[in-house]
Amino acid sequence: MDAARDEPEAPTSGGPSALFDASTDAAAVVSGHGVVLGWTRAAEELLGHPATEIVGSPATRLLAVPSDPVRAAGVAERCRAGMGWNGRIPLRHHDGHRVDVDLRVSASFRIAADECFLISARELRRQRAVGQSMLDGFLTRSPVGMAVMDTELRYVWLNDTLERFGGVPREQRLGRRLSELLPGLQAETIEGRMRKVLETGLPVTDYEYVGWSWADPHRQHAYSTSFFPLVDPDDSITGVCYMVLDVTERWNARQLLSLVSEAGTRIGTTLDVLWTAQELADFAVPRFADFVVVDLLEPVLSTEGHGTWLTDAGPAPAKPVMRRAGMSSVREGCPEAVARVGERVDFVPPPHDAHLLIDGGPILIPVLDPSDELWTSEQPARAASIREFGLHSLISAPMRARNTTLGLTTFIRSRNPVSFQPDDVLVAQELVARAALCVDNARRYTREHTAAVTLQRSLLPQALTGGTALEVASSYLPADPSGGVGGDWFDVIPLSGARVGLVVGDVVGHGITAAATMGRLRTAVQTLADMEMPPDELLAHLDDLVLRLSEERPEGDTAGTADQSTTGFLGATCLYAVYDPVTRCCTMARAGHPPPVVIAPDGQVSYPEPPAGPPLGLGGMAFEAGEIELAENSLLGLYTDGLVADADRDVERGMSRLGDLLSRRDLDLDTLCSSAVRELVPAPQPDDIALLLARTHALDAEQIVSWDVPVDPAAVADIRARATRHVTDFWGLAELAMTTELIVSELVTNAIRYAEPPIRLRLLCDTRLTCEVADGSSTAPRLRHARSMDEGGRGLFLVAQLAHRWGARYTAGGKIIWAEQEIP
Repeated sequence: MDAARDEPEAPTSGGPSALFDASTDAAAVVSGHGVVLGWTRAAEELLGHPATEIVGSPATRLLAVPSDPVRAAGVAERCRAGMGWNGRIPLRHHDGHRVDVDLRVSASFRIAADECFLISARELRRQRAVGQSMLDGFLTRSPVGMAVMDTELRYVWLNDTLERFGGVPREQRLGRRLSELLPGLQAETIEGRMRKVLETGLPVTDYEYVGWSWADPHRQHAYSTSFFPLVDPDDSITGVCYMVLDVTERWNARQLLSLVSEAGTRIGTTLDVLWTAQELADFAVPRFADFVVVDLLEPVLSTEGHGTWLTDAGPAPAKPVMRRAGMSSVREGCPEAVARVGERVDFVPPPHDAHLLIDGGPILIPVLDPSDELWTSEQPARAASIREFGLHSLISAPMRARNTTLGLTTFIRSRNPVSFQPDDVLVAQELVARAALCVDNARRYTREHTAAVTLQRSLLPQALTGGTALEVASSYLPADPSGGVGGDWFDVIPLSGARVGLVVGDVVGHGITAAATMGRLRTAVQTLADMEMPPDELLAHLDDLVLRLSEERPEGDTAGTADQSTTGFLGATCLYAVYDPVTRCCTMARAGHPPPVVIAPDGQVSYPEPPAGPPLGLGGMAFEAGEIELAENSLLGLYTDGLVADADRDVERGMSRLGDLLSRRDLDLDTLCSSAVRELVPAPQPDDIALLLARTHALDAEQIVSWDVPVDPAAVADIRARATRHVTDFWGLAELAMTTELIVSELVTNAIRYAEPPIRLRLLCDTRLTCEVADGSSTAPRLRHARSMDEGGRGLFLVAQLAHRWGARYTAGGKIIWAEQEIP
C-alpha cells in the first residue's frame, strides 16, 4: 500500500452516519506472518511512525500490551474463514504514549503467493460536539452492549460495544440472526428468551450465561442480558431491544469464592500428611489447573523430631530437600512430572532459591518460555516437559502454617489456553493456605500419635514366657490414628511353685495419658503378684491405686472433656488369673472385664464367668475369685472388649466368633492368635485390641514329691535326708544336694519351732528346683540380720543367700514358705 497516497478528508457531518464512516481510518496491510507490508499516511498520523521505519517490521511492536499468541491465532482463523473481526486494542505511539483504537481486520486475501490482512484503526476520541458526544457515548462508550431486533429476531441496529463483544462487524450482523453469527454463545437459548418477550410483552431482566465470542474465541466470558419489547403508539410489538453487560469479572470472583469455599470441605478430611497433599492436588485439577504438584520438606514427612523448618532457622540452603507428596493431572498418569510421589525433588522456579519458601510470596509466570536460559540451564528436564506437553502458565505458592515452612505447591496450565492472572494468585494462595494448615495439623498429630504408640509399646511386655506350665502367644493391635492410642495391656507373670499369673486390662480413654496409666497399672500388678496375692485381693489393692490416680487429675478435668488424650484417669477393667500346673486349677477374678474363653482339648468352647466385680476406680465394692479346672492342652483366651465388640456392639456375637476361630487345631499358637485378630478386626477401628492365649500343661507326678513333717525337732534330720536323696537319686541334681539340704533344714526347723501343724514339705522339679514348706500358721517369717554376738536369727538370711529367690504365700489353711534354686 503506498504510504504517500493522500487520504480523503473526513466528512464534517455530525450525524450518525459519520460514526460509522471509515474513510478517515488509519490502514495497514499485514502478512500472514505478522509483518507490515503497507502503511498509510493516516496510520503515520495516528501513531507517528513513518512508512520507511515500519514497513517490513513485525506488527507486534506497535502493541501497548504484551502479545497474546492464542488470541491472535483465533482472530486469524476467523478471518481465514471469510469473516471479519472487530475489537478495541491499545497501541503504542512513536513518542511512547498509549493510543486506544477501534481495530477492524478484514477477511484474508492474497497478494501474489502471500496471505494478507487489511487492518484499519480509528482512535477512540474524547472531544466532540455536545450532541455528537451524547450520541457517541450512547453508541460507542457505553459499557452496555445494545441491539434492536425485528419480530424475526434479525438485527436492525446495534451499538459499538455490542459489536466489540461479539467480534463480528456491524455490516455482517445487520439483517441476520444471532444464532447464525454466534452459535457458541447460547444463541438458541437467548433467542428463546426474546421470543418469550415478543409473545408476552413482558421484559426479562438479568439473565446470566457463559459463552465465547469471535472477539475472544479462546476465553469464556460471562454476560448479563436484559430483554424488553419495542411498542408502537398503537401498542403493537414491533421488535425486541436487548442490553448486554460483560460480567466476567464478577462471575469469576463468584466462581473463585465458591471454589475456595468447597476446598474447605474437600481438603484435610484426614489427619494424614500425604493424603492431605494428594487431596489438594486432586481438588485443584481440573477446576483450577491442569497439573498440580505438592512438594513437602523432608522433615515434615518424618515422624521423628519436630519435622519443621522455621522461618527464623537461619540461612537457608540453596536447594531445599523436598519429597513429592502429591500430584494430579488432566493427563492420565501425570506424564508431565519429572518426579513421582515419594521421590526427592528440589524444584523452585528459577531464578528463586530456598528463600522463596521461607519468606517469599507466590510466584506468577503468566507465560512459560522453555527456551529461557534459566530453565534450560537450571531445570533442563522440566524445560523439556514444558515443550513436550505445552505447559504455558505457572503459579508456585509456598506452604506455610504457624510460622513454619512446609513445602511448595505448583499449579500449571496446559490444555486450558487461558493464562493465570493476578486474581488467580489469590485463589492459589488461599487453597495452599488451607491445605498448609491441614498438613501442619496432620504433621503435629502424627508426631504425637507416634510418640504415644512408642510409649505404649515400650510399656507392653517385649517377650512372654509361661515356663513349662503354659505355652503363650499374644497379639496387640493399636487403634487407628483418629482414635488415638488406648490403654489396653496384658502380661504373663511367673509365680512360685511353677504357677503363672495371666492379666489383661483396658484403661478408659485414649492418648498418652491412657498409655502412661496403663504402664503404672501393669507395674502395680507385677508388684502385687510378686507379693503372692490371690486374684481377688490383688484387684482390691489395684482398685485403691486407681482411686488415688483419679484424685491426681487436674482440677476441673471431667469425664465430659472432649479431648480424652488430656483428661485425667477415670477407670479401668481388668481380669487376673493364676494357673497352677500341679492341680491344673485356674483361679481368676475380674473387674468389669469380659469373661475368658476356654477351648477344651476336644474343641468344645465355653465361657466360664468368674464373679463379675465392678470396674476399677469405683471403690467401696468387693471382688470375688472363681476357680475352674483345666484339662491338659486346654486353650485359655483373655482379651479386651475391642476384639469382640463389632459395629453393632453385639459383644455376645463377637465372643461366639472368637470361640469358633480359636477352636481350630491345625494352627500353631502364634498363627492362631494373629489370624483370629485379623479375621475379627479386618479394618482399623477406634479402640485398641489385645488378645492373650495360653495353652495349659501339667507337671508329671515324677516332678513332684512331698512328705508330712511331724512336729518334732528330731524329725528334721530324716526329712532332710529324704529330700537330699530324692534330689540326687531321682532327679540327678547332685550339685544341688548340699544347698537343698541346708534350705530344707532351715525351713522345716522354723516351721516346727514357730508355726502350727499340719506341716508338709514339697519339692518341685521344673525349670527351677522349688522347696515349699506349708504350715497352719498365718504369721509370715521376717528376714533379720543377726548381730555378731547373737546365737540365732540367721536361718532365713542363709536361705536368701543360697536360693535364687524366696518368699511366702497364704493359703486357706495357713501359709507356704518357698525357695527356688536355679538348675544348672
